[in-house]
Amino acid sequence: MTARGFIVAADRSGAGKTSIAIGLMRAFARTGLAVRGAKSGPDYIDPGYHRAATGHAGVNLDSWAMDPAFIDRLTARQAAGADLVIVESAMGLFDGIPAAEGRTGAAADLARRLRLPVLLVHDVSGHSQTAAAIVRGLAAHDAGVRIGGVVLNKAGSARHEALARDAIERIGIPVLGALRRDPGLTLPERHLGLVQAGAHAALDAFIERLADAVENALDLAAVKAMAALLDPAAGSAASALPPPGRRIALARDAAFSFVYPHMLEHWRDEGAEIVPFSPLADEGPDPSCDICWLPGGYPELHAGRLAAAANFRDRLAAFARTSPVHGECGGFMALGEALVDGAGVAHRMAGLLGHTTSFAARRINLGYRQARLAADCPLGRAGATINGHEFHYSRMVESGGDAPLADLFDGEGRPLGPAGARRGHVTGAFFHAIARG
Repeated sequence: MTARGFIVAADRSGAGKTSIAIGLMRAFARTGLAVRGAKSGPDYIDPGYHRAATGHAGVNLDSWAMDPAFIDRLTARQAAGADLVIVESAMGLFDGIPAAEGRTGAAADLARRLRLPVLLVHDVSGHSQTAAAIVRGLAAHDAGVRIGGVVLNKAGSARHEALARDAIERIGIPVLGALRRDPGLTLPERHLGLVQAGAHAALDAFIERLADAVENALDLAAVKAMAALLDPAAGSAASALPPPGRRIALARDAAFSFVYPHMLEHWRDEGAEIVPFSPLADEGPDPSCDICWLPGGYPELHAGRLAAAANFRDRLAAFARTSPVHGECGGFMALGEALVDGAGVAHRMAGLLGHTTSFAARRINLGYRQARLAADCPLGRAGATINGHEFHYSRMVESGGDAPLADLFDGEGRPLGPAGARRGHVTGAFFHAIARG
């Protein structure tokens, strides 16, 4: 294996690491390198931008939800045939949950395990020389995590940049570039994070602008030289979720798009065929499939169109009479009786489960989840533990009385009570499955 890699991280969310990571991916790809992207943590959206920037599928590497052997396996797969792998951190470099060493979910776990240096993106918009104290603290916090260089972001002027640059370089850490404040380089957001890559107008032109900005502001040769040889162990996919069927009808459109790349890759590796369909186009699952999977997404933004999709609803109901149907988060919402949109209007959903969810009565639910399955279902056998994540603002306003799918615990093992629902062949829950526990 000849791939090299590094991690793009920051001290906090909002520092600009996603824009800079995407710009670096495209900038290096334009030089002829085979570039691959990866995302630390359970984020669904950034891997789509990584694919758009590099032309290759991204991958999630989650040190809490995935055992170390699975991370090694996914990293080795991503590095195969690549010259450069750029891993984008979630939140701050050391942000995770209290857990066993190396299993916190923080990007620092990946830096330590994969022996990758960190390119630290530091937003200097509110200070100058103080940047050195912050960088010094990050560099000294964990001896197993090396800051290979710093990128200053949102510098206000040449003088501002020089003050921060000189202070940081005096502590022995190189500054490899600086970008000025430019709102035009900010990725658009909505309630679950960034607007998805497929919904971004003129996406390729935008990524080209990011690459131009990065090329002009950063020393790409120095960034490349900072990267370390990426040589993970072969690893194992033993904890991967097995394909729930041989032919999987997968809802795939603007309302249902949150599918982890590593899941689809593993299902295909195991011989499963993915058969996509679009509920928004009033399509139903192919009846020749042996399971239907409704992933998360944004059904709350398309509730009217889903309510009008009578063919989708009828074909889904017919499918569910004989074969399993499973919904995650947005897919779970669509399986209920009704969905109340942000304006407070109730829309008819599939009615295969009895609950009603509301985006008008918003309440954030966010965090790692351990699910102990109460019955056999597409996620596994009764009693099995599934590691996953939950992030949604919609909430259940009517439970519907169906039997729960699982007993839920947070990432630290605290019980959260029964969760999800099951009725006949139909199951669903708000949590997204990542790997077997």
